[in-house]
Amino acid sequence: MSQTVLEAHDLAVSYRSKPVLYGVDVTIKSGGIVGIMGPNGAGKSTFLKTVMGQIKPLRGWVKLFDGSVEKNLHRIGYVPQRESVDWDFPVTVKDVVLMGTYRSVGLFGRVGKNQKETAEHALEQVGMADMRHRQIGELSGGQQQRVFLARALAQQAELYLMDEPFAGVDAATENAIVELLHRMRTEGKTVMIVHHDLPTAQRYFDQILFLNLRLVAFGKTSDVFTQEVLEKTYGGRLTVMAEVAARESQGK
Repeated sequence: MSQTVLEAHDLAVSYRSKPVLYGVDVTIKSGGIVGIMGPNGAGKSTFLKTVMGQIKPLRGWVKLFDGSVEKNLHRIGYVPQRESVDWDFPVTVKDVVLMGTYRSVGLFGRVGKNQKETAEHALEQVGMADMRHRQIGELSGGQQQRVFLARALAQQAELYLMDEPFAGVDAATENAIVELLHRMRTEGKTVMIVHHDLPTAQRYFDQILFLNLRLVAFGKTSDVFTQEVLEKTYGGRLTVMAEVAARESQGK
């Protein structure tokens, strides 16, 4: 039986007195890949940060695993947008991935054999083990994204939140990420991904959460990836998205 991993009720969030999200009600069950989609400024990244407790809601609440965010934050792995990271910081690939194990030893704990093995396994899963001693700033964008995926894997979480992991990566990295996501789903993990590319959405996600300040639609991809929902989400500015949906639904 699927477990509820995330529940939000009447969630409202503002930033500098400007509404970013309001009235969001959603329940996410375990064991699937969920896309979070909508136009720029729709509140997608804000939603993830609110789920992690980085932003306090103006109204409403978020629960993780039927408990508080604070008590269950250790069960979440997070992959930030690449643009939000200081890639000039002098740290090796292996050190970055080891950061994912810190919760298991505490802030001042000693990283031991188990943590090192966990980090090594995570690097192998994303195909970056041979670059473990490289400086993170020396890597390509796709390689950097793989390293941050490995850091999240090293957290050995149950719910993973990923903010645009496919942005700016090469085709090989994109395929590697998709393969990794499928393995995670098989292991019973739940993954929520902020994503922009509609043509790939039907192939990548089991469910999609469409946001545009409000929750427009949430459900199985085959049920919600429709012309009507896309028009409600993106509006007249992006009516071409409706054509994309029609083509994709017909398998063209």
